[in-house]
Amino acid sequence: MEIDLSKITLRPFKLEDADDFLLFAGDDQFTMNLRWKTLTSKQEALDHIKDVCIPHPWRRSICIDNRSIGFVSIFPFSGEEDKFKANFGFGVAVKYWGHGIATKAAKMAVSQFFVDSPEVVRLEAFVDAENLGSQRVVEKAGFQKEGILRKYAYMKGKLRDLVLYSFLSTDFPAAQGEREGEGEGVVIKP
Repeated sequence: MEIDLSKITLRPFKLEDADDFLLFAGDDQFTMNLRWKTLTSKQEALDHIKDVCIPHPWRRSICIDNRSIGFVSIFPFSGEEDKFKANFGFGVAVKYWGHGIATKAAKMAVSQFFVDSPEVVRLEAFVDAENLGSQRVVEKAGFQKEGILRKYAYMKGKLRDLVLYSFLSTDFPAAQGEREGEGEGVVIKP
């Protein structure tokens, strides 16, 4: 399957995405590395979109031709001491793995998020140590590996090691130029 990466878009979720959402969120392989349970019905998909995706501070649907095939989620921390950082996560329907879609969507999301939330300077991505595909995605998107958090998360009945990655707003070449008065804003080539 040939994918034209220029057709990848990010947009807020809408209730009309329920059928497409169920196609990927109803797949055990898709949810294997997420805290979500695998969805089993259109009603569960509708409820998840309505109760989780739409009110989320920054969750976008990854789309091809306006059809949802995954998500990118960035959740800002709260509190005065932590408002400068946010958690980053993503997922793409299994049938689209290995085509560069997740990397393209991650780059688009990071770029847009830093424009939308200039007070945030640090994104953190926690990736299961056994999930080599997602590690490659965040690395290709510009995240830097910081280390392994041993027995850090309990997911799907198992304690897991997670790899911690970060992306700083200053990791953008354009952002560095802007501080020196030379750039035109935060841009990352998707």
